[in-house]
Amino acid sequence: YFLCDCVCISSLLRNLLIVWALVSYVLGIRRAESLNAIRLGWVPLGFWFAQQGSIYVFVILIFYYAWKMDQLVHLPGVVENQDDKDVDASLLGEPESQGNPS
Repeated sequence: YFLCDCVCISSLLRNLLIVWALVSYVLGIRRAESLNAIRLGWVPLGFWFAQQGSIYVFVILIFYYAWKMDQLVHLPGVVENQDDKDVDASLLGEPESQGNPS
């Protein structure tokens, strides 16, 4: 599970950073002039993406990342902390510890 989890986490981080970079750089800087033809309320859309849009997208990505990590932690066999070790030991096929080690 560990290797798969590391690959899943690193690809998730990579994809979220790509989305954030595209929104902040491409929409906020490179395409700002073409987006300025569209107005969001009283503000041109290109200006909005450059000022607030990338921040809003970043906050949304943080919540998405937390949701995906929560799903990953609740997979069978994943031990989140020491208190969960006794519960998850049976899922891993490890023998349960006995009260008296004799």
